Amino acid sequence: MKASVPRPLVRSFADLSPDRFDRARPLVTLFSGGLDSSYLLHRLSRAGFGDIHAVSVDLGAGEDLDELRLVADRLSVSLHVIDGRTRFAEEYVRPAIAAQAVYLGTHPISSSLSRPLIAELAMDVAVGLGASGVLHTANRSQNTLRRLNGAFRLLGYGGRYGTPYDLDPVDREEKARELESIGLVHMSKRIASIDANLWCREFESGILDDPEEHTVPEHLYAWSVRGERTPPQESVEIGFEAGAPVSVDGVRLSLRALVEHLNHRVGAHGIGRYSGLEHLPGGRKVMELREMPAAEILLRTYRHLETATLDAETIREKMHLEQVWVREALEGRWFGELRRASQCFIDSCAAPVTGTVRWRLRQGSAETQAITAPRPLYVRDREEWERESIRHDG
Repeated sequence: MKASVPRPLVRSFADLSPDRFDRARPLVTLFSGGLDSSYLLHRLSRAGFGDIHAVSVDLGAGEDLDELRLVADRLSVSLHVIDGRTRFAEEYVRPAIAAQAVYLGTHPISSSLSRPLIAELAMDVAVGLGASGVLHTANRSQNTLRRLNGAFRLLGYGGRYGTPYDLDPVDREEKARELESIGLVHMSKRIASIDANLWCREFESGILDDPEEHTVPEHLYAWSVRGERTPPQESVEIGFEAGAPVSVDGVRLSLRALVEHLNHRVGAHGIGRYSGLEHLPGGRKVMELREMPAAEILLRTYRHLETATLDAETIREKMHLEQVWVREALEGRWFGELRRASQCFIDSCAAPVTGTVRWRLRQGSAETQAITAPRPLYVRDREEWERESIRHDG
């Protein structure tokens, strides 16, 4: 009888047993510096893994590198910090803008965009090290679980991967208590789970679990902080070329720099906060709160310019495919053929989307002042258009 081959998917701490993972081989984990990922490092160290590599991908969240190093040093693991900001902006945010990647018409998707890149970069580290696997820390109430697992599967990763929290959840209080016992006392102050990148900051879990009673402490916000004085209203002009944002007030910027600039400039007016529900497998919903000033203004700018330059029937068909694109990203199929196929149509539609939109920003709102395209379909003089139309009919 053939010996059974251990399944590649890790779902519990029992799946990390010595018969499935060689303690002497390298093991890679995704590491954000938060409670869940720090606790996993602690459990792995306690279980006798001797060559642990914690991979932290910088996507513009502003993590404290000293804090990451503190945790890694305390648990005697190797820390790998990878700067993925530019690649995230160009390869994930850029197509998301053209796809109008908004969940059910409510909020821009974010972690669905970051997870494929994080998985790919962690896989590269694991392959380079000859690691036995890659672990992450998503649990069943986090859609990240299927997005990361789906990315590893579609990328064809040959090692083991997954999260032990899938079948073995651990209370936040227990995690914090155990980490405190080894000197990581700052973990007890984590009152919510924060997932952030340059496109969006998300808050969930902890004190934000209950949809019927939730308030985000003001100190958790970074871009839309409400100071004592309301900023004066101002105008900002955003320029696009072939479906991609390229300038602010006539100054050309890289996409990464442009998003970072607008997060603070637009956010200063209290624009870009969202709270609502997101679905889980099986139909249940969980509470999520977000901060996304640049995403809000850029997606609205794109739709205005798209309307100015594309035929209405093309836009209607594209709006259907946008939700196909969003669904595939949400369900962890970024590297799947359907997302790629829908991207081809969206890219084709993006080619003529060039122009500028000037916005008036004031507390809590953004209103258009000018929509300008070099090859527009809009009418600037209705009466003249009516006369021309009548002449053509005759």
